This record gives sequence, C-alpha cells and structure tokens, in this order.
Amino acid sequence: MARPSGRPAGEQPVIPLRFGDDALLWASWLYHEENMTQGDIAAEMGISRASVNSYLAEARARGLVTVEIEPRQFRALTLAGALRERFGLEDCLVVPTTGGERSLIARLGAAGAQTLARLVRSGDTTAVTWGRTVLALAEALRLPGLTDLRVVQATGGTTAKIPWTPEACASRLAEAMGARCIPLSAPAIVSSAAMRDMLLAETVLAEQMTVLAEANRIVFGISSLRPESTIHTSGFFEGIEHHHYEERAIGSIAGRFISASGDVVGGPLDGRTIGLDLAALRAIPQRVAVVGGSDKVPAVLGALRGGYASVLVTDAVTGWGVLAADGWTEPPRREALAAAPRALPLRTQTKKLLNDPRQAVDEALEGAFAAHRDLIAPVPRAPRAVRAVHGPRPGKVGVLIGGGAGHEPAFWGYVGAGLADAAAVGNVFAAPPPAPILAAMRAIDGGAGVLCVYGNFSGDVMNFDMAAEEAAEAGIAVRSVVTTDDVASAPADAIGSRRGVAGNVFVFKVAGAAADRMMSLAECEAVTRRAAARTVSMGVALERGSMPETRRPSFALGPGDMEIGVGVHGEPGVSREALASADAVADLLVDRLFDEMRLRERDRVAVLVNSLGGTPAMELYVVHRRVAQRLRARRVEVVSSLVGPYYTSLDMAGVSLSLIHLDDELADLLAHPCRSAALSVP
Repeated sequence: MARPSGRPAGEQPVIPLRFGDDALLWASWLYHEENMTQGDIAAEMGISRASVNSYLAEARARGLVTVEIEPRQFRALTLAGALRERFGLEDCLVVPTTGGERSLIARLGAAGAQTLARLVRSGDTTAVTWGRTVLALAEALRLPGLTDLRVVQATGGTTAKIPWTPEACASRLAEAMGARCIPLSAPAIVSSAAMRDMLLAETVLAEQMTVLAEANRIVFGISSLRPESTIHTSGFFEGIEHHHYEERAIGSIAGRFISASGDVVGGPLDGRTIGLDLAALRAIPQRVAVVGGSDKVPAVLGALRGGYASVLVTDAVTGWGVLAADGWTEPPRREALAAAPRALPLRTQTKKLLNDPRQAVDEALEGAFAAHRDLIAPVPRAPRAVRAVHGPRPGKVGVLIGGGAGHEPAFWGYVGAGLADAAAVGNVFAAPPPAPILAAMRAIDGGAGVLCVYGNFSGDVMNFDMAAEEAAEAGIAVRSVVTTDDVASAPADAIGSRRGVAGNVFVFKVAGAAADRMMSLAECEAVTRRAAARTVSMGVALERGSMPETRRPSFALGPGDMEIGVGVHGEPGVSREALASADAVADLLVDRLFDEMRLRERDRVAVLVNSLGGTPAMELYVVHRRVAQRLRARRVEVVSSLVGPYYTSLDMAGVSLSLIHLDDELADLLAHPCRSAALSVP
C-alpha cells in the first residue's frame, strides 16, 4: 500500500522548488535517493504507477540517471533536502557556488527570482529588506499577469551612498512584479526613541506600517557583521560607538541582530529603528531568505535556528557549511549501501604522538625553543609570544605575525633575521588573545612602530585590533595588513571576506625584508599590502585532518573523494569531486588562480606548492612539475619556488598552491637574505 502523501484530498501536487519543473528528476530522486516504491511515488506525485515507471525509464534513457544522479545536481539536491529537513523549511533551493561568468550574487538573485515567481499570487503583499542580493533578485525578476500586488519596505531608508537601499530594492521589485510600491517615509535610524515614537504617530507613516503588518510574505537577505557587510555599508552604524552586542551577535536581518542560536541580541540602536522587528518578521507566513557566501555561514545558521526563514535560497558552499556547523553528516546512498561489502569496524580516531592534548601547543613551542634557540625565544611572562633572539633594532619597524596553532611551522617558524621579529600563537585553529599580541608588540618596538600581518579570520582581526589600541595608548604606532589570498573562500567581488592561508608566507617575507631595509612604517605597510593584494591561493584535501583533543576527522570524506577549496582550519571546501591525478589537481588549481591573476606573457611569479600536513615531498614535487609546465606554457617566468610543508593544517593530506604576481620591488624583497626555522634565503 502506498504511503500517504500528506496533501489534502483532491489537491494537485506541486513539484518541490529544488527540482525546478523537472518531474523526471523528482521521480528519480524519490526512487533512487529516498528509497520510495513506485506506488509511494505515484501517491506523492499524484500520477499513476504506470506513469512513474515511464518517468524512471525515460530518466535512464536521457542519461539523467545511470548509476547515480548527475553529480552537481545530486550535491545540490542532497544539500537542499538536508537543509529542508533539518531546519523544518517549507522549501529550499541550492545553486552552485561557482560556474559561468555571473557573480555569486547575480546567480543567487536569479535563483531568488525563480523562487519568488513560483510563490507569488495575485493579491499578495510582499515585504522586502535591502542589500546586494535582494537588489539582484529584483533586477532578475519578471512577473507579468498578476494583479492587486503590493510591495512594502520592511525598514526605513538608509544612506544613499549605496545602490541597494531599501527604497531601491522595494521600487525595483514592485516594478518587476507590476505591483504598487509602499515605502516607509522615514529613515531606518532616527536620533532618539522619542523621535521614533513621534514619527510612528504620523498618519502617513502609520498607514504604511499598517500595510507592512499585512504582509503575507517577506524577501530578505542575511548580513554578516564583517566591516564590508551590508549592515555596515548601509550606514547603520555611522556615529555609533562599539557596543557589547558584538560579543554575542553573529549576523543581522533587516537591521536587527541575532546570536548563534537565533536569539535576538540587543544593540545600540534599539528603540531608534523604524521598520519590522524580528518577532514580527517571524510571524509573517512565508519568509524567503536569499543569501550566500562562506563568510555568512554563522549568520545563516543562526537565522535558521531562530526560525526566521521558511524558504531558503543559497549556494552549495554556504549550505554545506551550515549543515557541517550544525553537525550534519552526509548519509550513504542506496547504491553504496547495496554494494558495500562487509568490512571490519572502521577506526574512528587518528593515532597521535601527544601527551596531554590540552598541553600540545605549549609543549610544541617548548620543543621549538629548544631546537632553534639561536633564532627564537619566548617573550618573558608571555610564552605564547615568540621573539627573534636578535632585536629589536633601534629605528627599525618591528614585524609581528600570528594566528592559531596547528599550521606549523607557521607562525613561529617565520621569526628570524630578515623576516618577522615576533609571532603570537593561539590555541589550535584559534586566534591568540590580545595579551601575548601586546607583549610581542612591546618586545619588538624599536621606536619606528610595529607592522602586524595576519590572516582574515574574525578572532584574529578582533584581538589584533584590541592589542593595537592598547599599544597606541602606550605610544607604539601600529599598522596592520590582513591577508585574503584564499580564492575559494569568497567570490572575486567579496575579496574582503576571503581567508588568509598559505600565501601568508610570501607576505611575511616581503614585510620582513622591507623592515630589515629600514623602510618607514608607512612604506612597510604599503609594500606589504601590495604583496597581499597580488597573492592568491587555493587548496585540495585528500584526507581530512583531526584535532588533538578529539583525534577525530573534522569532516567526512569518502575513500574515492577529494575536497576542493578546503580551508586550513579543517573547513570543508566548495565542492567534492572524484579523486584525480596529480596533473588534474594541479590544473584545477592553476586554472582557478589564472582566472584571478590575468597573467600576461613575460610576467613574473613566485610559486609555493604547500603540503597541508600529511602529503609527502614526492607528491608535492609531482604537482610542482605540472605547475611549472603550465606557467612555462603561458610564458610566465618563475622567479622562485617553495615546495614543502610551509603552512599546514595539522595532519590533513592535501596540497595548496600559492602564486604571487611580482613587480621589480616585490621580486627584490623576496630575494632579500633571511634566516628562520622555516625559511632561509642566503
């Protein structure tokens, strides 16, 4: 007997959003992935069993289904289904993160437009927030033939310095839908709570707020709290000092703040904001969130945990990141279950040479000090602050680098003559606290100031900034360069959201050489910033790494898979593909970096083929062989090459490729002599 479909009797079935309008794909998914019988499928789809059989046969004939559904569609469907089930969504659409000439924002906008076109009905009132993705949705939407539609702003107006204001998003969406546009005739932020109450009492605004309360649907984006995020660029915080909300908030929706669990976080603008609050947003029957980008994973997860979205449109990297952060693991597929031979129980933990895992970072540093006592020493009373034994030099800019442990030989391995003067080290994959950073700044200040260089991770940025503020109060001039070389972690139009990874090695080298040549603090900052802007990296993992305390892998990876675009903190990548040859992996990395660099004939580069921790030198040199071939074919000169474990991720097996596009000054600084535990140039 077929299982009940859960629809009222007589109601026509609607193909779930993630299958588009493809009934064959829907039937194939239900049969091959959800293990439903043909009778179950007939009941679910509202068709005859004979039609189901015909659909499945046609799907095989068209090549939609062979042994498995086409991989990219399968991954998107897997993620969409998992997100829908895990967070109780009405529906979910997942689009590829990369591919084609359009930016991720444009593709998300198009997917959001496709979603909205399927949902809107005559007589609807749709509220809309603001942002890049929301505006892209409005510009992609074409929805003729409906009547009596209203589009209403969800918040008051913001700064006119940006094109994606609430007014622009609402008016463009109304135009695309043939709807009447209802603005909110007031700023989003007013000077006081009393002013807000006075404005809300005005007849015109009160009528507009009444329409907003009648919305049966809202379309919104979700903002991270990075400096370049929508909430910041929209002018919400102009004139607002730092507030304790930053300690708990991980994102914002319609100018309101949420925590990692989805709770409302009080902020500095409470009582002064005109527009929809989060309780009212959650009460709207249909809530369509259109959002993507790996930097937004914590904010999206918080929004889903808080129940703010009922329909989600996102990209594969973001969807995967949200599920992984919430503890989801990909289930085995029907064919895999059927074909799997009986095997011995799998080992679930990695063997490690440790004593107490909680002491691993300090014991490793103790061993480094003993092995390299001619190069490095701990800063007194701050053992996680590592300094060069020779220094500081009067009148020389001090160079400070740092970040979490687990990347050895980074960061202490790049402390020495002609390189960094000090490094601050945190726990495994965690930012160093402000205290050792400040201690290192004081230890290396030679009167010319300190230049800090570190990767673009929220904890590092926050803690280095805090230490810099304290150093400034003590009379130490501090400048910072934040590295963003990981091209897989964010699209080209959001470079400020990218992570800093193995390309750090080139940036550290340039900064150290500039300081060693007694350049001024401003000159050191400028050339280091240029080096960071001209450095790109991307990695591939073959085996996942494991943390010292748990000894468990950081993400699931099948025996025949490789993870593309993996992060150095154990983050999953942007896609998962079948394990390929060394040349194919090298080509994949080179092609992606070439897309970013736009190298021309006779340009010069330096190359870093880096082990992520568990890949031996033999394999790295095989990869480097192919990288060198590709650069030679493009008539690009390789000035220098580094091959080895320069910036690792514990015991992860895999490789990353970094290229720096050189000019005369950068090439000269890379050749400047240096000596450290990890890198020496005679």
